[in-house]
Amino acid sequence: MPATSRRAVITGGTGFLGRKLAERLLVGWPDLERLTLADRAGPPDGWQLDDPRVELVIGDLVDRGFVETVVGDDVDLVFHLASVVSAGAEQDFDLGYAVNLHGTIGLLERCRAITAATGRRPMVVFASSVAAYGSGAGDPVGDATILRPESSYGVQKATGELLINDYHRKGFIDGRGLRLPTVSVRPGQPNLAASGFASGIIREPLDGVDCVCPVSPDTVIAVISPRRVVDGFCRIATIDGDRLGVDRILLLPGLAMAVAEAIEAVERAGRGRELGRVTFDVDPDIQRLVDSWPPAIVSERATALGFAGDDSVAAIVRQHIEDELEPELAVTTTDRTPLRPHAGGRSGPDR
Repeated sequence: MPATSRRAVITGGTGFLGRKLAERLLVGWPDLERLTLADRAGPPDGWQLDDPRVELVIGDLVDRGFVETVVGDDVDLVFHLASVVSAGAEQDFDLGYAVNLHGTIGLLERCRAITAATGRRPMVVFASSVAAYGSGAGDPVGDATILRPESSYGVQKATGELLINDYHRKGFIDGRGLRLPTVSVRPGQPNLAASGFASGIIREPLDGVDCVCPVSPDTVIAVISPRRVVDGFCRIATIDGDRLGVDRILLLPGLAMAVAEAIEAVERAGRGRELGRVTFDVDPDIQRLVDSWPPAIVSERATALGFAGDDSVAAIVRQHIEDELEPELAVTTTDRTPLRPHAGGRSGPDR
């Protein structure tokens, strides 16, 4: 990145991944001067970062004026995490496309304007999803698997990937992206993600709360832990962009997790705790959405570039206990290498 400025923006900055990424950047990026967290609302639990480098800006990503205010000409790096999640985008077609597609286009256009005005390209790291695949994608899916999404959310994420590649090809941005498996375990309250059960069947029982699972016990879903996702965002911002080649999107490694396996792992890890019960009430719409996602992933490109997945479902459960329930006892395996975001500010596209 250029030596004259060290400013980063996280859209969706008060979401759980945005929070964890912000904490990691503040610790691991010694040259960071300013970090803007942009979101539609402030954190309902009062979460904040006590660091003078951080600013929280509330507004709508669909508002081009808001985007121009948040992403100033001095911004070097944007992590684009904001989105209407899967079931929410399916329920509200217009909102999903407004935020997930048109909001992304507005952000990319703002970064294009920065390139035109300053001669340097902001880096844009896009959070995509395995929902960009469909049920006919095959098992397992890999780097060369054709995207045939079967949900509005999946279509929006697949389109975002194509936009990142094209804006990068044209030299408007330094485009990079990660196609994420389902992230588990998400702390906090359940959201509208169709994949929310993958966290709920672990989080709620460990909190002593009963949980109703909307998919069958034999459902298998590809998952990745929050630690590995944050590591992935940091790594993709620091590697030499030439190593990515023409396709700027990497498929992160995902671990195939059966619902029944996760429940058993919680029972083993939670011995001595008063665990909540998991019962089943299958929702056909949620089951259909989840069944359209790949249950298994082979990530040869990402693995070759040093991106790591999780070893086991039991390890993911233990990580949640360490990070969210017993943080004072945590022995983290998170990558703490100091971040040096790659200086990819050439005005022309990579070839």
